[in-house]
Amino acid sequence: MARMVRGGLIQAVLNEPTGSSVEKIKKAMIDKHVGLIGQAADKGVQLACLQELFYGPYFPAEQNVKWYEMVERIPDGPTTQLMCELARKHSMVLVVPLYEEEMTGVFYNTAAVIDADGTYLGKYRKHHIPHCYPGFWEKFYFRPGNLGYPVFETRVGKVGVYICYDRHFPEGARCLGLNGAEIILNPSATVAGLSEYLWKLEQPAHAVANQYFLGAINRPGTEQPWSIGEFYGTSYWCDPRGQIMTEGSRNGDDIVIADMDLDMIREVRNVWQFFRDRRPDSYEPIVTE
Repeated sequence: MARMVRGGLIQAVLNEPTGSSVEKIKKAMIDKHVGLIGQAADKGVQLACLQELFYGPYFPAEQNVKWYEMVERIPDGPTTQLMCELARKHSMVLVVPLYEEEMTGVFYNTAAVIDADGTYLGKYRKHHIPHCYPGFWEKFYFRPGNLGYPVFETRVGKVGVYICYDRHFPEGARCLGLNGAEIILNPSATVAGLSEYLWKLEQPAHAVANQYFLGAINRPGTEQPWSIGEFYGTSYWCDPRGQIMTEGSRNGDDIVIADMDLDMIREVRNVWQFFRDRRPDSYEPIVTE
């Protein structure tokens, strides 16, 4: 019998000006996502992931201590607790990207993973932190992740998370596969231009190299006053053969849905024995400083 999972990727345009108070922005975006999660539930979604830093703008477009007010504790903060309630209400596994405060002055770009009964399972902290061409000043806001590459046993299967810039590094994607992941979620905030051609190249490559399903989420819209570029949406699911299954709109809110047969993973791995034929004894140079 097929192991079918219906997944949903939620992309949403910022619905409150960035000049508003942090409190007002957070409330507006959280309220919007509560509605979108409800819509996903009505469509039968069993696993949903939100976009990177979902309850605000992509604030690393500037360096401003104002945005430190976005931080919350995980899992004790109000947003994680709300999402636990929604997961339980809708019997839905949720992956929720947040701006995490571990202690005063120590912050991470994090995703909380919540099971379909509302149980908080754990979190993933983004490992690779960009600080580069204008508009991606993330080291001003985040420490690099330090919790490894966990895979979470959920009601729908084994779920792992990789966040945005992480996708440029195949090593972590492989670690998630070796840790048993069946479905990877990559919440992102990426703009048109330099790396757009990589959007549909790298992540299908991770999916086929590690033979798991992968959901790539990108926010849509242009956020003022920074205008660093168009966040071009087009969230998508791809299968263990690296083939794109479904794709979202470029410009607006969307819930991108795919029905995944997790038995396909065994089928593909029986053909392409990449894990069997690995040579970790020869890879030491890539982990040498």
